[in-house]
Amino acid sequence: MAADTPATAEASVSFQDAVTNGEAHLDFRYRFEAVDQEPFADDAAASTLRSRLNYQTGEWRDLSAFFELDNITVIGNEDNYNSTTNGATDRPTVADPQSTEVNQAYLKYNAGAVTGLLGRQRILLDDQRLIANVGWRQNEQTYDALTIKTGSLPRTQLQYSYLENVNRVTGPEDGAQPANYRSNSHVLNAKVELGELGALTGFAYLLDLENAPSLSSGTYGLRWAGEYKYSDATKANWTASYALQRDYADNPNDYSADYYLLEAGARFGKLGVKAGYEVLGADSVPNHAFQTPLATLHAFQGWADKFLTTPAAGIEDFYLGVTTNFGALTLHLVWHDFKAEAASIDYGTEWNAFASYKFGAKGNYEALLKFADYQSEGFATDTTKAWLQVSAAF
Repeated sequence: MAADTPATAEASVSFQDAVTNGEAHLDFRYRFEAVDQEPFADDAAASTLRSRLNYQTGEWRDLSAFFELDNITVIGNEDNYNSTTNGATDRPTVADPQSTEVNQAYLKYNAGAVTGLLGRQRILLDDQRLIANVGWRQNEQTYDALTIKTGSLPRTQLQYSYLENVNRVTGPEDGAQPANYRSNSHVLNAKVELGELGALTGFAYLLDLENAPSLSSGTYGLRWAGEYKYSDATKANWTASYALQRDYADNPNDYSADYYLLEAGARFGKLGVKAGYEVLGADSVPNHAFQTPLATLHAFQGWADKFLTTPAAGIEDFYLGVTTNFGALTLHLVWHDFKAEAASIDYGTEWNAFASYKFGAKGNYEALLKFADYQSEGFATDTTKAWLQVSAAF
């Protein structure tokens, strides 16, 4: 008898088999985060463990399902840091509240070049500067959304997402910040591969955040990124991006602000270097700046997290970075210089550094040390942060 064709094999999978013969995964991430921030008399010391369990079903008639549950447990005294929900306002903030939450739960349709997802899901677009999951925090940002992706056009990827709710890192319970953004938002992203010239992405993000109207915005832009390989050991890479943001939906501010990024990097064997200049502009009347409320903010403008909300005068960030690796050990160092965009004001400077080491037969264990030191020159206050993190995935 001839072997089943793929179509026949798929048709022979019963609904029960698809549900019961899926894959389960478990991972743990322990982190100790220490924060020394002026003018607090006491430092923050957050000792937290994230435990994550998920299950991916098999596929039945082009349909599958995914479910993921997260638990964040504070180990030790919860009052040693301000989690945004525990009321410990006499200490610096570490936005990792104790919680248990469904992180993801969605149905997936996958047929040919078309993929659809319905339910609570992770959304990552481009470099995560505008729409992303804030993966550094213990409670990940996810979206109750409908997403449709297609690669039907040659060398082109299209994505549309309708966001009904944003499950924020400070949830699932309200505290000093809202746990959710109730949303009526539309996200469109189109990426075209240009071969050796990299890739060009166009996007339109129409954010209607009903319980945070001052963050509602329409952002329209282009991003060009690529890498040129001189040899196996030598490569150059670049990113250039521009966006225009305006008020949208019920935002009470009438404003227009620009964003642009220029970044260049190179790799010479094990040594990598980069230089970048990122600007989030401000509008002079009423001096409302370009905002990125759904970004993975920790990855940008320094790990001390002094600019999670763009200052009213905007921000210019000039940065230099170097990275290297020795087998499974990776080292990274970055320096930032921050200034206002709409005024001649120095904000401050910051050093960032980390070392990570992956080990285990499958590289499924990781130990990480991380450090950030922000020195104020007029904006916010001096802040030093340090992290120790150990993770395991099964």
